[in-house]
Amino acid sequence: MKEVLSKAGRTAKWAIVGVIKGAGNTAESIVTATKDVLLTTVEGVAQVVVATEKAAGQIVAGAVEAASEAGEDIGIATKSAVKGVVKGASEVGADVGKTAVAAVEGAAKAAGDIGADTAKAIENATTGAIEAAEEISTDAAESVRNLLKTAVKGKKD
Repeated sequence: MKEVLSKAGRTAKWAIVGVIKGAGNTAESIVTATKDVLLTTVEGVAQVVVATEKAAGQIVAGAVEAASEAGEDIGIATKSAVKGVVKGASEVGADVGKTAVAAVEGAAKAAGDIGADTAKAIENATTGAIEAAEEISTDAAESVRNLLKTAVKGKKD
């Protein structure tokens, strides 16, 4: 059964629809939009780490749904959205690895909800998470890789 998006998920969806309609570089614009939605969502929250992890999956799901509805490449949207939330997690001091896992799981769930290939969604989301972590630091990249290898169901590598 399709889950209703949270407020953060809906906000991400609306932001991505706007990005898709007006952007020249959709992938980079999605990275920025999803990062901004995450930062806005957790601003002023006492438990930033918990809020970040909880919001990550919903924000990615909103981006995936927006791309699907707009007829855009779901793979690019998935990878870019995950990349954005992982970068945002780093900026607020949240656990990048746990946020990456939540984001990848959100991408897989959203793909299933819209009838897309969940294995491909996991692959694209994992790539986005690792790329973002590599831009943060070597330690972040190692943490994300290790957590994703063990935490994401269906991921073989």
